[in-house]
Amino acid sequence: MLELPDIMRILPHRPPILLVDRVLEFEAGVRLVATKTISASEPCYTGLADPLHAADYAYPTSLLIESFGQSGALLWLCTAQAKGATVDGTLIFAQARDCTFTGRVYPGDVLRHEVRMDHLVGNNAFMTGETWVGDRRIATMGSVLAVARDEAQLPQSRGPA
Repeated sequence: MLELPDIMRILPHRPPILLVDRVLEFEAGVRLVATKTISASEPCYTGLADPLHAADYAYPTSLLIESFGQSGALLWLCTAQAKGATVDGTLIFAQARDCTFTGRVYPGDVLRHEVRMDHLVGNNAFMTGETWVGDRRIATMGSVLAVARDEAQLPQSRGPA
């Protein structure tokens, strides 16, 4: 449904931090299914000492959560676009609660994020969902919150000290 160039027109992220490759399904305001292929050339594997055990190549949980969050951002932004609206402000991944991880991910695996929009209140999106590798559920996201805030409301960086 959406390929990488389409995703890059919607999200501000760029490689190596763009962690969604494709959107397979989209139902405005309801759900989105997206994929991310894990490669041995991911930056998180750079500089690892050789030889390592297979378990040492487990994909970091923090990146799995970020990939899910980017899928949620796509659901939110595509929903707004489908309604002829926009989401104004800077999108911020605010929280992830009640997350359960029941499996690990390794190079060669394809993540499939199934994101559901629970509530959309003003500039706050509440989502839940699961992440799968094939028919194996590896994560359940109990509550994910994304917010959009006007840049003037955000703390300003003071730059290097």
